[in-house]
Amino acid sequence: MSSFTLDGRVRLSIVLALVDNGRDPPASPGREAEARGLGMCGAEVDAARRGRSFDVRTSRALALALEAASRDGGRLHEERARAVWSGIPAEVCREIESLAEEVAGYVAAPDAEPAVARDG
Repeated sequence: MSSFTLDGRVRLSIVLALVDNGRDPPASPGREAEARGLGMCGAEVDAARRGRSFDVRTSRALALALEAASRDGGRLHEERARAVWSGIPAEVCREIESLAEEVAGYVAAPDAEPAVARDG
């Protein structure tokens, strides 16, 4: 059985890939402090922002997350199979896909400002 889990580093890498998506400057510089707190170096953060990792399984997790977030579905089955083949359990793949869809929905949603009716 694989020991790969959706830990803090993998979760943050997914968020960086989906939210920052290679932006310069990044959408949220505060995430760098969080990454350092998780033991990630600057190169790991930069790689995650580009949807990559120095770890093979994390790279597979990122590819799966990016595909799930795209909502295209054309390659989702293929990316899921690659992730499982690389040692990511199917249950963790479902968690990755769910997280990616949640983050992508949050990113795509407009700013939530209440509509205020104004008289006059």
